[in-house]
Amino acid sequence: MKLPLQFLILLLSTFSIAQTPCVNGMAGQYPCNGMDLLSRISLNTMNASAGNDSWGWTDPQDGKEYAIMGLNNGTAFIDISDPINPIYLGKLPTHTNSSIWRDIKVYNNYAFVVSEASGHGMQVFDLTRLRNVANAPETFTEDAHYGGFGNCHNIVINEETGFAYAVGTSTFGGGPHFVNIQDPLTPVSAGGFSGDNYCHDAQVVVYDGPDPDYTGREIFFGSNEDRISIVDVTDKANPVGISNGFYGSVEYTHQGWLTEDKRYFVIGDELDESNFGFNTRTIIFDVSDLDNPVVHFEYESNDVEAIDHNGYVLGNEFYLSSYRAGLRIIDISDIENQNMEETKYFDTYPGSNSANFDGAWSVYPYFPSRNIIISDIDRGLFIVRDALLSINDNSSLSFAVAPNPAKDMVTITSKTETITHVEIFNILGQKVMDQKFAESLSENIDISKLQSAMYLMKINSTTTKRLLIK
Repeated sequence: MKLPLQFLILLLSTFSIAQTPCVNGMAGQYPCNGMDLLSRISLNTMNASAGNDSWGWTDPQDGKEYAIMGLNNGTAFIDISDPINPIYLGKLPTHTNSSIWRDIKVYNNYAFVVSEASGHGMQVFDLTRLRNVANAPETFTEDAHYGGFGNCHNIVINEETGFAYAVGTSTFGGGPHFVNIQDPLTPVSAGGFSGDNYCHDAQVVVYDGPDPDYTGREIFFGSNEDRISIVDVTDKANPVGISNGFYGSVEYTHQGWLTEDKRYFVIGDELDESNFGFNTRTIIFDVSDLDNPVVHFEYESNDVEAIDHNGYVLGNEFYLSSYRAGLRIIDISDIENQNMEETKYFDTYPGSNSANFDGAWSVYPYFPSRNIIISDIDRGLFIVRDALLSINDNSSLSFAVAPNPAKDMVTITSKTETITHVEIFNILGQKVMDQKFAESLSENIDISKLQSAMYLMKINSTTTKRLLIK
């Protein structure tokens, strides 16, 4: 039976919201290079008018992945364990007023939320409650609250020590405000550091980098308006400033992240593009000597004018939310020799890459599945994935599918989770195969009767993979 054209268009458009591969530089309406769009949740769905920060949580009990997104009026929680069909579970409303600034970090299965809203303080939310949401979306309540400060720009957590560092508050001159969160439901003030500028963002680590003088110390790397600030915060009662790092054409030192060997600190200046006319610029500090950080080099995009915002390092890649230019992924494998190269991108703000404050606020690349979330100021939450991983790389996932592309037979294997149910859908979202199995770690699927095309394979109703049949 032939389907009416309008019905086909409706089905195709509905499916494209769920998964849109990057083809010829576009994933639907979004410019891309090597990144597929898995799904998007709009601000309207989350009953908000603006988005901001994002972070993630992977449930240690079952490996499910959850996106946490800051909104103007609260914090949203989304189950993305099936990234093609994410579930908006609900929202934790703001503690006081709405604000375009909200920030979230996670420790020990709790989310810690701060905001620039007056009197907001720090909200604490038990993430294990997300396991049992019966009627989504729910309106959640906070499980604890810390009122040692009011408005706050950002929160940093060292998960190794169980300390949170609130920055940009009205305490300690805007410097880090220490909070002991080892018992998440009973946060305790632990002092602060006021010996440097207002701090906008930071990273805190138990140091195991190249400078032997500080091995084992808890070191704070701050982005402090016109400088980087390195502080030894091991002794909370007596934090010690170690050094500052300065660079040229400074406008607003916004945020930075260490390379995994802790030799380099990769930072962004939020106002240099708009005020100096740079293309997107990233400054790389050599921090191998913590007493003497120096600029190693500067990386400037060849053709992107957008303002850089939040950037995170994972392995040899730097994941940068770049406002109107969306997510930019930069190869830093040769950073020692002053070489960086953009290799992939997903642009959440089609139509312009100019230096303005719209588009991608933040990105979170640390899910075990290697799916990436982008929180966009205007368009909500995006879930994207490296197109090559979507087809070929199953090493970090629960299930491996091979060969892929396939012709007559495909094998699904798992090291831990037994295979009980496999469904295959065509590009119209129609189910073309549905098989159930006795519990096994390996199953062979006969696909010889399916036409050559792209399909979606759903395994155990939780994991979705792209399957190419040739």
